[in-house]
Amino acid sequence: MSAVLLLNGPNLGILGRREPEIYGTDTLADIEKAVAEEVAVKGWDVVSVQSDSEGDLVRAVHDHHDSTVGAIVNPGALMIAGWSLRDALASYSPPWIEVHLSNVWAREQFRHESVIAPLAGGVVVGLGSFGYRLAAKALLHLSEAATTGPRS
Repeated sequence: MSAVLLLNGPNLGILGRREPEIYGTDTLADIEKAVAEEVAVKGWDVVSVQSDSEGDLVRAVHDHHDSTVGAIVNPGALMIAGWSLRDALASYSPPWIEVHLSNVWAREQFRHESVIAPLAGGVVVGLGSFGYRLAAKALLHLSEAATTGPRS
């Protein structure tokens, strides 16, 4: 069975209690369940990895390169200067989508640039936990396009 890598960076393990006015009240377990529901239509599983350590996230990308059909990546603050994560994702050939719960461009200036986003198949920001569902739908679309060719 195929799987989607759901990769979440620093501080995302405490979703639900971390600044709910910014990040919402859904927990990471809620998000994992929502992504699993979306990708189940293709028979895909979800491999979820959350770490506050960039090295652990890099290892997860390398370890799941050949066993996943795509990834949903919320690098958290690593979007700003997570160069080793960026390099790991550069060598990850399945499609992947970057997700941020908050609208990073409506926040502090230092959040306005992602070193990771230029490599992503797409970026979803500012839609709370629903953004993960949209990212899952995007992976389904990208997977279908890869097997059937582009649709108009």
